Amino acid sequence: MTIHAVPDPRRWKSLFLLCAAQFIVILDTSIIGIALPAMQQALGFSAAGLQWVFNAYVIAFGGLLLLGGRLADLKSPRRIFMAGFLILGIGSVLAGVAWSAAANITGRAIQGVGAALIAPAALTLVMTAFKDPRELSRALGFWGASAAAGGSAGVFLGGVITHWLDWRWAFLVNVPLVLAVLIASPSVLARGTKRPGQVDYLGAFFGTSALVLAVYAIVGVDAAVRFVLLAVAGALLAAFLYIQKTRRTPLVPLRIFAAPNLAAGNIVMGLLGAAWIPGWFFLNLYLQQVLGQSPMQSGLALLPMTLAIMLLMMTMTGKLVQRFGFKKNLALGLLFLAVSCFLLAQAPTDGYYMLHVLPASLLAALGMSLAYVPATMAGMAGAKPEDGGLASGLINTSYQIGSALGLAAMVAVASAKTATALDSGSTTLAALNTGFHGALLGASAIALVAAVVTVVALRTPQTAQSAQRVDLNAA
Repeated sequence: MTIHAVPDPRRWKSLFLLCAAQFIVILDTSIIGIALPAMQQALGFSAAGLQWVFNAYVIAFGGLLLLGGRLADLKSPRRIFMAGFLILGIGSVLAGVAWSAAANITGRAIQGVGAALIAPAALTLVMTAFKDPRELSRALGFWGASAAAGGSAGVFLGGVITHWLDWRWAFLVNVPLVLAVLIASPSVLARGTKRPGQVDYLGAFFGTSALVLAVYAIVGVDAAVRFVLLAVAGALLAAFLYIQKTRRTPLVPLRIFAAPNLAAGNIVMGLLGAAWIPGWFFLNLYLQQVLGQSPMQSGLALLPMTLAIMLLMMTMTGKLVQRFGFKKNLALGLLFLAVSCFLLAQAPTDGYYMLHVLPASLLAALGMSLAYVPATMAGMAGAKPEDGGLASGLINTSYQIGSALGLAAMVAVASAKTATALDSGSTTLAALNTGFHGALLGASAIALVAAVVTVVALRTPQTAQSAQRVDLNAA
């Protein structure tokens, strides 16, 4: 006789809170973009130093996600979730009241630490709250929609806040949100249980140092120093792997990669981030710097894409995954994303939004809607319940590190293409657009590679029955 677990009556309330948390975490990566010029003037940032307002958050976030996932497994995900929000609030206050560039960057790094605790704990809570695979697919659709909404809404909200209030409120707006989450969490989220085991802080040090140094080498230094830092990062990674192999309670038990589709799912998720974030980034730059739109106009121009992602993920993705499994949906979504970036790379300097931007951006929304949730499910597939936080930490790490590295690589491509076009006599605007085209073509190629990896490396498409087994195992 099969015994069915009683659903948690608070699961939909908890999902609302957890999606709000995901929205806030992703919002913090994008809301400061439009405020950067005002921050530069107020705090005396150099042109090179200004990028660290973004990088400090992303590097701390991506570098500590594995530790955050393991802490969620051992110390109860609700406790880690709330601790993360407390740290995020402290970092937001420091960044908002910053009296210098260094103080602001420090606050951003603290925000990233908080986000690294929040994201894997929140995903673990989602996966454990929903036992029915149909409900889980729908819940993950809402989860993915909240992430996409946070990324795009940040651009619009950043423009509104900078225009009507002050750049400091791009950070301080988090404070009431953090307080609301901390007040609601004890009554809405399941307490969870502690599990036996120790946290591998030595492994966390080496693993985090390797990730942080690798990202820093690519986005923060000149080519002359880059290879030296990458070599050191490689040595730290080798030390991390040795520690994981020899320790009794490693941060990342290497056995977890034996789970079906987990390794391939993380590779695809990293490639998805490396394609989506540069595509979104350079589309925003095209709207503002080539078509001459204001920050608020640019945010409004991206609103249809945001709404489409939210609507499709909430209403369509879960049903399609249930019917066709995650492999077909993931491959098709990545192909749509590749085509959309290719189309955006054809947009001229005198382009029209309705012709050159809106159709391609809606195709990108369809692609992201089909790809993000299946990639998450693939990366979580087969993980044991006690490794749920670790698996969610891995999949989040893959996306964040892939986003940072992909953006850094495409910025380099755009800069090189722009310089070449200027040398050949192009106007400044035409050369700038040529650089954007190169970056968007690069993002298209990455999405295409991700689609090939999906077809080749992921296992046979899941039927409804096998998808149910994957979902229940992951939960």
